[in-house]
Amino acid sequence: MMSTLKNGKIVRGLAGVPDKGPVLFVGYHALMGIELSPLYEEFLREKKTIVRGMAHPFLFGKKFESSRQEISRIDTVSMYGGLPVTPINMYRLFERNEFVLLYPGSVREALHRKGEKYKLFWPDQPEFVRMAARFGVTIIPFGCVGEDDVLELVLDYNDQKNIPGLREWIESINKEAERVRDSVKGEDGNQDMYLPALLPKVPGRLYYLFGQPIEMKGMNNLFRDRKRANEVYLRIKSEVEEIMSYLKRKRDEDPYRSIGQRALYQATWGASAQVPTFEP
Repeated sequence: MMSTLKNGKIVRGLAGVPDKGPVLFVGYHALMGIELSPLYEEFLREKKTIVRGMAHPFLFGKKFESSRQEISRIDTVSMYGGLPVTPINMYRLFERNEFVLLYPGSVREALHRKGEKYKLFWPDQPEFVRMAARFGVTIIPFGCVGEDDVLELVLDYNDQKNIPGLREWIESINKEAERVRDSVKGEDGNQDMYLPALLPKVPGRLYYLFGQPIEMKGMNNLFRDRKRANEVYLRIKSEVEEIMSYLKRKRDEDPYRSIGQRALYQATWGASAQVPTFEP
């Protein structure tokens, strides 16, 4: 994990992340949310703080509990104090100076289709910017790459919709599911739940970069100025895309990208040794 200091310098670790909230992390949601556990754990270890994830209401509903109990028992979001993504929940967390995690791409990003890895599915809705401005929140755009070195997507949503039995199952779990993007047209609004068929790959490596903090303190006018709020929203989205491009490019320079090289390093320096990576 890497972060960006206020002067723009990229450093290893979370030194570029503020020590106190309210902070809002806004970024890319990897396939099946595989980036969540390492992120939560590293903030606990280095920052001694819990990051509160804003999650789709479906994950907290009875439909999810009954249809996927084996997953809900180890639900990472709930375990780390996550809440359904609603304005009132964000309001309360900001009010308490918490660290909050938000994925504008939501389910459509985390359950993307083949050929869509590292693509953002953000709707044209800058509401989180306006609320962040109201509370003087520090926004930190971030990205994570490496899902394609960890998982292979075998059957996606489009495949399963053409398979009898799976098609009916998808329809049944989404029939009564709460919708969070009904007003959004096109692919960005398609938030159907499904369980992709995946194959694990030889253990790859996840790379995280937290961008420069964007201070919203003193920008209360954005709460009422939707045009300016949208400009900030597009800036955040652009920075996330730039971070993703940077990480995809730089990971090719990582001498320890292969599991063999990492295993050799830890065999030499100890299992608890932190394996180096590319130079920022």
